[in-house]
Amino acid sequence: MKIHAKIPFTRLLLILLLTGLSMFSISSQSSGATPQIGDGYGGGVVFYVDGTGQHGLIAAKSDVTIKISDKEKGFFTWYSAKVSANAFVEGFGDWFLPNKEQLYQLYSHHSALGGFEGTYYWSSSESDANKAWAQDFATGTQIDGNKTNTGRLRPVRYF
Repeated sequence: MKIHAKIPFTRLLLILLLTGLSMFSISSQSSGATPQIGDGYGGGVVFYVDGTGQHGLIAAKSDVTIKISDKEKGFFTWYSAKVSANAFVEGFGDWFLPNKEQLYQLYSHHSALGGFEGTYYWSSSESDANKAWAQDFATGTQIDGNKTNTGRLRPVRYF
């Protein structure tokens, strides 16, 4: 009487190998696929992730500054902040000035992102023809200030 142990053993080995490979590919797809707040991602730093974990908002790594007469300037009127946010390119061309709610989310997680000044940052939200909303990163309050006042700018983009 011959025992054919090779065939069941080969099948068992093949099943274990395929099971192991499928587990590996599932775990490799899920590990690192969901960006977390504070992660560098998409040209900036993640500050909001929606419930699916697949979409959210990224802030630029630092405030926007411009050079005027060989000096770095980091304050903008609301009008120039909108133009500068849309013109910002850090590997992507879809940056924009955050609205009031997005800016509050950015403020809520600013310690995880770093590099913020304790002053006002502009939002794209207008309160009337002459005023727009800004977020005070020192106190956390939002105010509607004159669009001709100056504030800082941190562009954001979706992922």
